[in-house]
Amino acid sequence: MTKEDVLKELKSMGDERTKNTFLKHGAKEPFYGVKVGDMKKIVKKVKKNHELSLELYNSGNGDAMYLAGLIADENKITKKDLENWVKKANWYMISEYTVAWIASESQYGWELGNKWFKSEDERIASSGWSTLASLASIKPDEELDIKAYEKLLEYVGDNIHDAPNRVRYTMNGFVIAVAAYIPALTKKAIKIAEKIGKVHVEMGGTACKVPLATDYIQNLIDKGRVGKKRKMARC
Repeated sequence: MTKEDVLKELKSMGDERTKNTFLKHGAKEPFYGVKVGDMKKIVKKVKKNHELSLELYNSGNGDAMYLAGLIADENKITKKDLENWVKKANWYMISEYTVAWIASESQYGWELGNKWFKSEDERIASSGWSTLASLASIKPDEELDIKAYEKLLEYVGDNIHDAPNRVRYTMNGFVIAVAAYIPALTKKAIKIAEKIGKVHVEMGGTACKVPLATDYIQNLIDKGRVGKKRKMARC
Protein backbone atom coordinates (compact mmCIF):
# COMPACT_ATOMS: atom_id res chain seq x y z
CA MET A 1 0.00 0.00 0.00
CA THR A 2 1.15 3.53 -0.74
CA LYS A 3 0.79 6.49 1.62
CA GLU A 4 -2.22 7.63 -0.41
CA ASP A 5 -3.81 4.18 -0.17
CA VAL A 6 -3.39 4.15 3.59
CA LEU A 7 -4.75 7.67 4.07
CA LYS A 8 -7.78 6.76 1.96
CA GLU A 9 -8.43 3.66 4.05
CA LEU A 10 -7.96 5.58 7.29
CA LYS A 11 -10.48 8.16 6.11
CA SER A 12 -13.01 5.41 5.46
CA MET A 13 -12.46 4.10 9.00
CA GLY A 14 -12.92 7.50 10.62
CA ASP A 15 -15.56 7.66 13.34
CA GLU A 16 -17.08 10.93 14.55
CA ARG A 17 -17.54 9.71 18.11
CA THR A 18 -13.94 8.55 18.30
CA LYS A 19 -12.78 11.83 16.81
CA ASN A 20 -14.69 13.83 19.41
CA THR A 21 -13.17 11.72 22.19
CA PHE A 22 -9.67 12.33 20.84
CA LEU A 23 -10.36 16.07 20.55
CA LYS A 24 -11.28 16.16 24.24
CA HIS A 25 -7.94 14.53 24.98
CA GLY A 26 -6.00 17.13 23.01
CA ALA A 27 -5.72 15.66 19.52
CA LYS A 28 -4.92 18.18 16.78
CA GLU A 29 -6.37 18.41 13.29
CA PRO A 30 -6.04 16.97 10.74
CA PHE A 31 -7.14 13.46 11.72
CA TYR A 32 -10.14 11.21 11.04
CA GLY A 33 -10.73 9.56 14.41
CA VAL A 34 -9.76 5.95 13.73
CA LYS A 35 -9.91 3.34 16.47
CA VAL A 36 -6.61 1.58 17.15
CA GLY A 37 -8.26 -1.79 16.62
CA ASP A 38 -9.27 -0.75 13.11
CA MET A 39 -5.77 0.54 12.38
CA LYS A 40 -4.40 -2.91 13.12
CA LYS A 41 -6.27 -4.22 10.08
CA ILE A 42 -3.94 -2.07 8.00
CA VAL A 43 -0.94 -3.23 10.03
CA LYS A 44 -1.72 -6.83 9.03
CA LYS A 45 -1.55 -5.79 5.38
CA VAL A 46 1.65 -3.75 5.40
CA LYS A 47 3.46 -5.25 8.42
CA LYS A 48 6.75 -3.46 9.26
CA ASN A 49 7.52 -0.94 6.55
CA HIS A 50 10.20 1.62 7.29
CA GLU A 51 9.72 3.95 4.34
CA LEU A 52 5.94 3.91 4.57
CA SER A 53 6.08 4.65 8.30
CA LEU A 54 8.20 7.74 7.65
CA GLU A 55 5.86 8.94 4.91
CA LEU A 56 2.79 8.46 7.09
CA TYR A 57 4.33 10.25 10.04
CA ASN A 58 5.42 13.18 7.92
CA SER A 59 1.90 13.48 6.45
CA GLY A 60 0.89 15.34 9.62
CA ASN A 61 -2.38 13.40 9.86
CA GLY A 62 -2.83 12.27 13.47
CA ASP A 63 -4.19 8.82 12.63
CA ALA A 64 -1.42 8.24 10.10
CA MET A 65 1.20 9.36 12.62
CA TYR A 66 -0.06 6.85 15.19
CA LEU A 67 -0.21 4.10 12.57
CA ALA A 68 3.36 4.95 11.57
CA GLY A 69 4.48 3.81 15.01
CA LEU A 70 2.69 0.49 14.64
CA ILE A 71 4.51 -0.35 11.40
CA ALA A 72 7.86 1.33 12.11
CA ASP A 73 11.01 -0.79 11.85
CA GLU A 74 12.97 -0.23 15.05
CA ASN A 75 16.10 -1.61 13.41
CA LYS A 76 16.01 0.84 10.51
CA ILE A 77 14.78 4.03 12.14
CA THR A 78 17.58 6.53 12.71
CA LYS A 79 18.29 8.96 15.50
CA LYS A 80 17.52 11.77 13.06
CA ASP A 81 14.14 10.20 12.27
CA LEU A 82 13.29 9.96 15.97
CA GLU A 83 14.35 13.54 16.66
CA ASN A 84 12.10 14.60 13.79
CA TRP A 85 9.23 12.54 15.17
CA VAL A 86 9.46 13.93 18.69
CA LYS A 87 9.52 17.50 17.39
CA LYS A 88 6.46 16.94 15.21
CA ALA A 89 4.41 15.08 17.83
CA ASN A 90 1.45 17.38 18.44
CA TRP A 91 -0.42 15.59 21.24
CA TYR A 92 0.32 13.07 23.93
CA MET A 93 -0.90 9.94 22.12
CA ILE A 94 1.89 10.58 19.62
CA SER A 95 4.62 11.92 21.93
CA GLU A 96 4.08 9.56 24.87
CA TYR A 97 3.14 6.42 22.96
CA THR A 98 4.12 6.36 19.28
CA VAL A 99 7.46 8.16 19.63
CA ALA A 100 8.38 6.70 23.00
CA TRP A 101 7.58 3.14 21.95
CA ILE A 102 9.73 3.20 18.82
CA ALA A 103 12.54 5.12 20.49
CA SER A 104 12.70 2.53 23.29
CA GLU A 105 12.71 -0.37 20.83
CA SER A 106 15.50 1.24 18.80
CA GLN A 107 19.17 1.37 19.72
CA TYR A 108 18.80 5.04 20.71
CA GLY A 109 16.25 4.71 23.51
CA TRP A 110 18.49 5.32 26.50
CA GLU A 111 20.36 8.18 24.84
CA LEU A 112 17.28 9.98 23.58
CA GLY A 113 15.18 9.33 26.67
CA ASN A 114 17.84 10.95 28.82
CA LYS A 115 18.12 13.87 26.43
CA TRP A 116 14.40 14.46 25.97
CA PHE A 117 13.27 14.40 29.60
CA LYS A 118 15.43 17.48 30.24
CA SER A 119 13.71 19.48 27.50
CA GLU A 120 11.75 22.64 28.32
CA ASP A 121 9.20 21.56 25.71
CA GLU A 122 6.44 19.71 27.59
CA ARG A 123 5.74 17.22 24.81
CA ILE A 124 9.41 16.34 24.34
CA ALA A 125 10.04 16.00 28.07
CA SER A 126 7.01 13.75 28.53
CA SER A 127 8.18 11.65 25.59
CA GLY A 128 11.54 11.29 27.32
CA TRP A 129 10.01 9.91 30.52
CA SER A 130 7.78 7.58 28.54
CA THR A 131 10.77 6.32 26.56
CA LEU A 132 12.71 5.55 29.73
CA ALA A 133 9.68 3.80 31.22
CA SER A 134 9.20 1.72 28.08
CA LEU A 135 12.88 0.75 28.11
CA ALA A 136 12.46 -0.61 31.62
CA SER A 137 9.52 -2.69 30.42
CA ILE A 138 11.31 -4.45 27.54
CA LYS A 139 15.04 -4.58 28.29
CA PRO A 140 16.53 -7.30 30.49
CA ASP A 141 17.74 -5.83 33.78
CA GLU A 142 21.34 -6.71 32.94
CA GLU A 143 21.09 -4.34 29.96
CA LEU A 144 19.79 -1.47 32.08
CA ASP A 145 21.80 1.01 34.13
CA ILE A 146 20.14 0.27 37.46
CA LYS A 147 22.02 2.97 39.36
CA ALA A 148 20.99 5.54 36.76
CA TYR A 149 17.36 4.45 37.08
CA GLU A 150 17.64 4.84 40.85
CA LYS A 151 18.88 8.40 40.40
CA LEU A 152 16.02 9.10 38.01
CA LEU A 153 13.56 7.91 40.66
CA GLU A 154 15.09 10.34 43.13
CA TYR A 155 14.84 13.10 40.53
CA VAL A 156 11.14 12.40 40.12
CA GLY A 157 10.64 12.48 43.88
CA ASP A 158 12.25 15.91 44.10
CA ASN A 159 10.78 17.53 40.98
CA ILE A 160 7.46 16.00 39.93
CA HIS A 161 5.13 18.55 41.48
CA ASP A 162 6.96 21.45 39.83
CA ALA A 163 7.00 19.86 36.37
CA PRO A 164 4.64 20.76 33.47
CA ASN A 165 1.26 19.03 33.25
CA ARG A 166 1.93 16.02 30.99
CA VAL A 167 5.44 15.68 32.37
CA ARG A 168 3.91 15.09 35.82
CA TYR A 169 1.76 12.37 34.30
CA THR A 170 4.67 10.56 32.65
CA MET A 171 6.93 10.96 35.68
CA ASN A 172 4.25 9.24 37.75
CA GLY A 173 4.06 6.51 35.12
CA PHE A 174 7.83 6.17 35.18
CA VAL A 175 7.78 5.41 38.92
CA ILE A 176 5.13 2.74 38.36
CA ALA A 177 7.06 1.23 35.43
CA VAL A 178 10.32 1.01 37.38
CA ALA A 179 8.51 -0.66 40.29
CA ALA A 180 6.86 -3.12 37.92
CA TYR A 181 9.74 -4.05 35.66
CA ILE A 182 12.93 -3.64 37.70
CA PRO A 183 12.56 -5.79 40.85
CA ALA A 184 15.82 -4.47 42.31
CA LEU A 185 14.20 -1.02 42.46
CA THR A 186 10.65 -1.93 43.47
CA LYS A 187 11.15 -0.96 47.12
CA LYS A 188 12.86 2.27 46.11
CA ALA A 189 10.02 3.08 43.72
CA ILE A 190 7.49 2.49 46.50
CA LYS A 191 9.31 4.97 48.73
CA ILE A 192 9.28 7.54 45.94
CA ALA A 193 5.60 6.87 45.29
CA GLU A 194 4.86 7.46 48.97
CA LYS A 195 6.86 10.66 48.86
CA ILE A 196 5.08 12.12 45.84
CA GLY A 197 1.59 11.02 46.88
CA LYS A 198 -1.28 12.17 44.70
CA VAL A 199 -0.23 13.83 41.45
CA HIS A 200 -2.56 16.40 39.93
CA VAL A 201 -2.75 16.51 36.14
CA GLU A 202 -5.27 18.47 34.10
CA MET A 203 -6.92 15.88 31.85
CA GLY A 204 -8.81 18.26 29.59
CA GLY A 205 -12.19 17.85 31.23
CA THR A 206 -12.28 14.09 30.62
CA ALA A 207 -13.10 11.43 33.21
CA CYS A 208 -9.56 10.03 33.08
CA LYS A 209 -7.65 10.00 36.35
CA VAL A 210 -3.98 9.89 37.30
CA PRO A 211 -3.23 6.55 38.95
CA LEU A 212 -2.05 6.77 42.55
CA ALA A 213 1.37 5.16 42.23
CA THR A 214 1.35 3.51 45.67
CA ASP A 215 -1.95 1.74 45.02
CA TYR A 216 -1.04 0.82 41.46
CA ILE A 217 2.28 -0.70 42.51
CA GLN A 218 0.71 -2.65 45.36
CA ASN A 219 -1.83 -4.06 42.93
CA LEU A 220 1.01 -5.24 40.67
CA ILE A 221 2.71 -6.88 43.64
CA ASP A 222 -0.50 -8.59 44.74
CA LYS A 223 -1.00 -10.00 41.23
CA GLY A 224 2.61 -11.25 41.04
CA ARG A 225 3.39 -9.14 37.97
CA VAL A 226 6.61 -7.53 39.18
CA GLY A 227 9.57 -8.33 36.93
CA LYS A 228 7.54 -9.65 34.01
CA LYS A 229 8.94 -7.92 30.95
CA ARG A 230 7.06 -7.16 27.75
CA LYS A 231 8.14 -8.47 24.34
CA MET A 232 7.76 -5.02 22.78
CA ALA A 233 6.81 -1.55 23.89
CA ARG A 234 4.19 -0.83 21.22
CA CYS A 235 0.74 -2.32 21.45
